[in-house]
Amino acid sequence: MTTTESTSYSARTALPAVEAVEVTRSYRLEGLSVDALRGVSLRIEAAEFVAVIGPSGSGKSTLMNLFGCLDRPTTGTLRVGGADVSALSDAALARLRNETIGFVFQSFQLLGRTSALDNVALPLVYRGVRRQERRRRAQQALAAVGLTHRAGHRPTQLSGGEQQRVAIARALVGEPRLLLADEPTGNLDSHTGAEVMGLFEQLNSERGVAVVVVTHDLDVAERAHRQVHVRDGLLERDQGGPRR
Repeated sequence: MTTTESTSYSARTALPAVEAVEVTRSYRLEGLSVDALRGVSLRIEAAEFVAVIGPSGSGKSTLMNLFGCLDRPTTGTLRVGGADVSALSDAALARLRNETIGFVFQSFQLLGRTSALDNVALPLVYRGVRRQERRRRAQQALAAVGLTHRAGHRPTQLSGGEQQRVAIARALVGEPRLLLADEPTGNLDSHTGAEVMGLFEQLNSERGVAVVVVTHDLDVAERAHRQVHVRDGLLERDQGGPRR
């Protein structure tokens, strides 16, 4: 790595993965205004492992959507990797999402008729990566989650835990700085869920990926280094911090 590259890398890693400053998000439902978030300020550093905890309707999923650039705040400032979301066009926001963020969902969100390898490679299609390179990088991502031997299998031929590992590999294939997981163990038994959380810990410690897990499960939340509690659209409590 050259001096210029090293300086550029240091500058990127010095930025927080995501930062919200007095963020609100309101929706119109049947003519009424519903405040999902009511002024949340939260900074998540690069390489942190954070759990966002709260009951249904607390605003945690809304916060996840904002962090993932799937939505924009009504008011306040939201920065992802140092970029102010409100200042970006829809195309620039989509590019930031594709190049910076990886998503893992409770329901896996895999294409049923597509092999594990091609499911993992899918985000690279939108980047214009050539097919041979896509497949090479997808193989590497599957190897990282221990599923090289299942690359040719479709989701229906995989267990729930294997499907979630494929989903994690898909999230990793683009080498994101921020990994967002929405109830990632919700459809898994406790043993498999613990394995998935262990994989998140490994990715966080070995690759330096910032991991944010949204959950209502306190056992899952305790695996994170920091727990952020959300209730009624407000930040109720912030415990812990990054492990060095």
